[in-house]
Amino acid sequence: MAVEIRLSAAEVARVRLAVSPLAETVLGVRVALGVGGHEVHRPWVREARQVLGGESELPLLRTLLEGCLPSFLFPVPEERLPAFRAELAGLRATDPAYVAAECAAALGARAERLPGPAVLVERVADALTRCHAQLVAPHWGRMRAVLEADLGRRAVALADGGVEGLFAQLHGDVVWREGELVVHGRRRSGAAWTVEAGGHGLVLMPSVFGWPDVIVDHSPRTAASIRYPASGVGLLWEQPRPTSAGLTAVLGRTRAALLAELGEPLSTPDLAARLGVTASAVSQHLGALRGAGLVATRRTGRTAVHLRTRTGTALTAGPSD
Repeated sequence: MAVEIRLSAAEVARVRLAVSPLAETVLGVRVALGVGGHEVHRPWVREARQVLGGESELPLLRTLLEGCLPSFLFPVPEERLPAFRAELAGLRATDPAYVAAECAAALGARAERLPGPAVLVERVADALTRCHAQLVAPHWGRMRAVLEADLGRRAVALADGGVEGLFAQLHGDVVWREGELVVHGRRRSGAAWTVEAGGHGLVLMPSVFGWPDVIVDHSPRTAASIRYPASGVGLLWEQPRPTSAGLTAVLGRTRAALLAELGEPLSTPDLAARLGVTASAVSQHLGALRGAGLVATRRTGRTAVHLRTRTGTALTAGPSD
């Protein structure tokens, strides 16, 4: 079923980008339960299922997450990079009537098994706190690097091509046509569902655990929202290439790892995603490596691509026999 999001000219001007650690926790638990997700997450899922098996609220989480997802679990971030605690506080403050309505709409008869909405929200918030600490927080540095790199790409697309250019690159299921954004579902048949932004605009959020699907909030209370697959997720669980102990001792772990990766041309966001550090940190380390003649950078338009020099390659090769 397709979803049509209607945006006025004023709402188009309010299109913004954000990351949601709470949503990544919810979707991550869902993937660990065996719903959705992709083979790319298999290394993480193996670890997560062992931890999740000891979660006291596992039956409750299954009821909520194994079918259609209630919208109250996905409050729209008020800033670009909110803290998990801030989002969780927003979840705890959700109107119980809205929680009850969303559970009934998403779960149908299964909602009757749930506790009252006020108790439900507290139990879910406590469970998500534990899941975030055990399943997401240990990997958040790498995840955040992937998500921030994606935000950077979308910001460039918006600057180069406006809203039309931004939507054109977002996902194959997302189509922009004269003030209306259409998101096609897996099943192309059936009547379209219309979402009104209500004057609040639209928030676009890259997702690691939502990948490869596009997720739309069907009943937003504030801004409309779309969670789309973040680019670079395929690199998330890859281990950095090994570097020699000697090179690491001289250059430091991050610079040695950068040099090891740059046997092929890579952009700053690509390197940030691979190493699990911020793009700004990568830029700083690249500057030092470039100053030492170990890395060369070539800029094409807005994109800078980096590659080891012959001297840098000789260093990574180690001593000759």
